[in-house]
Amino acid sequence: MSRLLDSTDCKIIACLEEDGRASLAEIGKEVGLTGPAVGERLRRMRETGQINGFAARVDLRALGYTIQALVRLKPRSGQLQAVERMIEDETRFLSCDRVTGDDCYVARLAVADIAELDEILLPFHDRAETHTSIVKSSIFQDRLPPLSPPR
Repeated sequence: MSRLLDSTDCKIIACLEEDGRASLAEIGKEVGLTGPAVGERLRRMRETGQINGFAARVDLRALGYTIQALVRLKPRSGQLQAVERMIEDETRFLSCDRVTGDDCYVARLAVADIAELDEILLPFHDRAETHTSIVKSSIFQDRLPPLSPPR
């Protein structure tokens, strides 16, 4: 059963969002707890699924992925599962959401150049209608909504 976050939990999460490598002692100083107390709260938040892991932020451009694209996919009749498997199997898709509306999926793709984009999407054309937009820049990425304890 999930428990609600209190104000200290919210502060701990904010510290981790700012610097995921901060030590428990550093976080404790920020939130007014000991390092072990912070560790215990993090353990509980992991157990309840409120925190499900820790990850590095990677600069895709520095790794050679100079272009990102948003791809909307609308599978042809009878091709829904096949298209979903194709998306899952293509490792250059960074994320994919099932959506309502005219399309079934909206996916984010990272590629080195435009030719690679064509190479990835061409196999989909027999099974789905695709609409692609190139990402020019990102205003922000993966931020949390406001966290606040219950009143």
